[in-house]
Amino acid sequence: MSLEDEPTVSARGDVHRLRALAHPVRLEMLSLLTGTAMSAAEVARELDLTQANASYHLRLLRDAGLLVIAGEEKVNGGVAKRYRHLWDQPQPGVGPGSPDDVDAVVRTLSDAVSLRLPRRVREERGHFTDADLWVEPAVWDQVTNLLTEASRLMHAEAKPPHAEGTVRGNLSILAFRLQDQP
Repeated sequence: MSLEDEPTVSARGDVHRLRALAHPVRLEMLSLLTGTAMSAAEVARELDLTQANASYHLRLLRDAGLLVIAGEEKVNGGVAKRYRHLWDQPQPGVGPGSPDDVDAVVRTLSDAVSLRLPRRVREERGHFTDADLWVEPAVWDQVTNLLTEASRLMHAEAKPPHAEGTVRGNLSILAFRLQDQP
């Protein structure tokens, strides 16, 4: 079965999308494929993976509706597909009716941040916050709107890896309302 024959997220649902996100290599791939389209071989080289491993993860991401084939090119008598992340498409949310698999995505994101943190540039300004606070609904709405704007800006302005004049930055956001404690 080719990638084109496999069912997409519309046929398989958000559970498959969430499961596809619940792996640190696939999170890295999505970040990588936000700034440019790449083939499995290019992704493998950038992430220090085998091409077979990269192809496997790319297939799962495409099956979940998180990647599209952005083009094809002839390579050594064959055809290499170039993949691109659909960052501006609706993503699975944390809210009423969300599958329990969201917990796996959050754990994966937490693990990814733990792996990235030692690679931070210590001389540069960053921002770290933990806040379990009570605020008015209008303030909560403003905060989530600003976080959404920051996320969209990072994704919309993403460049290919190692592009001249760029810096590598990490933005990992978890923001959610809490229930009152009984």
